[in-house]
Amino acid sequence: MTIKHIIFVPGKNPKPQAAQHRELLWKAMIEGVRRVDRALANNIQTQFNQFHLVSWNHLFYHAYKDITPDIPWIDALINKHGPTEQDIKEARSWHNRLARALFYLADHLHFIIPLLPKDVDSAATEMNRYFDNDDNVAFNIRRLLKQTLQPLIEKNEPVLLIGHSLGSVIAYDTLWEMTYQDNLHGKIDFLTIGSPLGMHYVQRRLMGMKENGEKTYPKLIRRWINLSSEGDIIALERNFHTSFKEMLRLGLVKSIEDHSKGIYNYFRSDEGLNCHRSYGYLVNPAVGSVIADWWKNN
Repeated sequence: MTIKHIIFVPGKNPKPQAAQHRELLWKAMIEGVRRVDRALANNIQTQFNQFHLVSWNHLFYHAYKDITPDIPWIDALINKHGPTEQDIKEARSWHNRLARALFYLADHLHFIIPLLPKDVDSAATEMNRYFDNDDNVAFNIRRLLKQTLQPLIEKNEPVLLIGHSLGSVIAYDTLWEMTYQDNLHGKIDFLTIGSPLGMHYVQRRLMGMKENGEKTYPKLIRRWINLSSEGDIIALERNFHTSFKEMLRLGLVKSIEDHSKGIYNYFRSDEGLNCHRSYGYLVNPAVGSVIADWWKNN
C-alpha cells in the first residue's frame, strides 16, 4: 500500500502547542473530506500519523496561543454545513471591499501600508519580517519544513503540501531552496489556501525572483491548486494561473488551477466572521474535494 502524506504549513499569528493544533486542524480537514465523500473520510481518519504539521510559529513569535476560547467556535464550525445569509452578506460587505481596494493599492504603493486597517497592516508587517530574515528566522522556519518534506521526496512517497496564508509563502520559498540549493529531485502536489502569493509585493521578494529563466521557479511542484474565499483580503490576487504562467510555459508544473468563485469561509468567533481562518478553509467542501481527489488518485 502506498503511504501518502499531507503536510500543513500554517499562516501567521501565534498558534497552540503543536500537538493540540495538529489535532484541531486534522479534525477540521476530515470534516471537509466527509462533506464530499464520507467513506473516504472514514478511511483517511485512520491515517493520522501521515498528517504532518510544520509548527513554525513559536520560532517567529516566541509564544503559544491559548486555543481554549476558540474550541467552541471550531466545534460550531464543524456542525455548520454552509454559510448563512449573514455570512455571505458580511463577506461581500462594503467594509471588506474597501479593505481589499486599499490593500490592492498598497500592493503597488507600499508607503500607504501604515494607513491600512490594523489586520492588513499586521499581515504586511509580518511578511516584511519574514522576508527580511531577522535573526535568521526565515531560514530556520524553512529548515523545519525541509526536515519533514525532504525524506518523503527522497523516498518518492506522495505528498500534498498545504500552505495557508504566510505558510504558502514559506512553502514556496522552501521548494525553491530544495530545488537549487539542495539539488533535490522529485514532485509533490501543492495546495495554497488564503494565499498572498499573487501579490506583486510578495512575488518580488520570493526566492528565485532575481534569477532568469527556469531558475526563477521551483521544479518540485507537479500540480498546483490555489483556493481563496470570498471576503479574504489576504488572498488579494487570486489568479495564480496567470501570475505564475511562466512555470507552465517552461514545463515546470503540470497544471495551475484557481478556485475562488462562490467559496465562503464561514468561521465565526466572538470577534465576528473571519474569512481567512484555516479551520474555515479546511471544513469547506471545496477544499475537502481537492484533498479527496488527491487521496484517491495517488
